[in-house]
Amino acid sequence: MTTTATTQPGAPGTAGPGGAGGGELAVADLTVTFDGVAAVDGVSLRVRPGEVRFLIGPNGAGKTTLVDALTGLVPARGSVRFGGTELLGRPVHRIARLGVGRTFQTATVFENLSVLANLDIAAGAARPARTLLRRRRRVPEAVEQALETTGLAAHRDRPAGALAHGQKQWLEIGMLLVQDVRLLLLDEPVAGMSHEERETTGALLRRVADDRTVVVIEHDMEFMRAVATSVTVLHAGRVLSEGSVADVRADPRVQEVYLGHPATAQEEA
Repeated sequence: MTTTATTQPGAPGTAGPGGAGGGELAVADLTVTFDGVAAVDGVSLRVRPGEVRFLIGPNGAGKTTLVDALTGLVPARGSVRFGGTELLGRPVHRIARLGVGRTFQTATVFENLSVLANLDIAAGAARPARTLLRRRRRVPEAVEQALETTGLAAHRDRPAGALAHGQKQWLEIGMLLVQDVRLLLLDEPVAGMSHEERETTGALLRRVADDRTVVVIEHDMEFMRAVATSVTVLHAGRVLSEGSVADVRADPRVQEVYLGHPATAQEEA
């Protein structure tokens, strides 16, 4: 499922917190507790526009809960600012209006409708309710751009349900792009994809990050090494390590969490 925005921050006369070039995500001392147990325990991090930040860690490390807190799905303490605007305490739909969008592990699209119709519906979320019943005379520019960016232009008239697995994920990302989402939070976007689809998805994320802020939850370490510009490793709800891919891979604490012991030269190779 895609969290969609109901106001388009980049539309004329509006101004999302990220501005024309995206915005910085600043998380400070974020804490989420369930029944007195901290699932996210004092996490702080910063993600700048142009970055593709990967969140990695073992199951139960707090990755998805962290993103849930950023999007208002779970209550949290601390601070989450995007483009200087505080997100915590706002309802989900108001966070979406501030240019924040996410995908979940399973893509949710309107399978009986065409690719073009899916994108047009998502773009229509920015239109006043009275205009939604009017028939459009032309395809909006944002929809045409999303078709090109996602590589789905040749499939514009195909039912979304007939798309390959990877193409459905690209369509869901496109549905965020047509709303001018400035902060994309993607939950395991390449799960179940072929090698070729993963490569294409990596290229798509790099294009998207040119003028947006992108955070990816991922378990595929090969994909992370190929795409990430920075990495945050979570363990037991806390930040264990952070930095470039090379820095994180060389951190003995990360090696111990993933391997159960510091890596040998052979394991590192």
